[in-house]
Amino acid sequence: MSLKFCANLSFMFQESSSILERYLSAKRCGFKGVEYAFPYCDHISSVVDAKSQAGVEQILINVPQGDASLGELGHAALPEKKTVFEENIKLSIEYAKALSCKRVHIMSGKVVQPTSLNMTTYVENLTYAANLMEKEGIVALIEPINNITVPHYFMNSYKTALDVVKTVNSPNLKIMMDLFHLQIIHGNLTNNIKDYLPYVGHIQIAQVPNRNEPNTPGEMNFPYIFSLLKDLKYDGWIGLEYKPLTNTVNGLSWIQEYGIVL
Repeated sequence: MSLKFCANLSFMFQESSSILERYLSAKRCGFKGVEYAFPYCDHISSVVDAKSQAGVEQILINVPQGDASLGELGHAALPEKKTVFEENIKLSIEYAKALSCKRVHIMSGKVVQPTSLNMTTYVENLTYAANLMEKEGIVALIEPINNITVPHYFMNSYKTALDVVKTVNSPNLKIMMDLFHLQIIHGNLTNNIKDYLPYVGHIQIAQVPNRNEPNTPGEMNFPYIFSLLKDLKYDGWIGLEYKPLTNTVNGLSWIQEYGIVL
């Protein structure tokens, strides 16, 4: 079997500020699918047109992050933002449906001193979101993010994420396994990939520690990881959420180097 890779337009093709051009650039480079974290700064019709003109599949979007100037990264674990959370879930579903996108990443938000109320709120909000998304055939995703890259991010453990997924107990709530964060948080990639994969709805990758292309210097052996995912018969998408070391097109040399067919 072959693995499926999608370009992350929030990290890649930053050479262009035009969202239409980024979709087209991904297509020209051979990608059949794309991720776009926060499409909400563009009117929904503009994003749909960009996707349609490029002829690519929309694999993933995120819920709105909130006020970026305040460092907000979602609201799912914030009891004081419950109304905002519900509004943003409905907006993300609207965009996802228009884009025929079947995966939405729900961000937990930052909490400096977590309490049991944050976890209670998180589980309640995810249950609400999973129930709504199940009606639309959309999978809600939660992603543990390491506290070195993003200090105080509430969902910062894969063990906790798995506990939450089991507690919510919905077929439409899964883990987004970003191997960049998994390596920093827990390490032990082989066993952790094997253990968590049955609960995973999407994978993302970037080299550790600098979050560049898979073939740049770092801690992770991506040819081995890709071989492992094939052996485990992973048939989902792998999002390229990395920062190109120089420019996006030159950085795609790793695809040929590793013998990957997009």
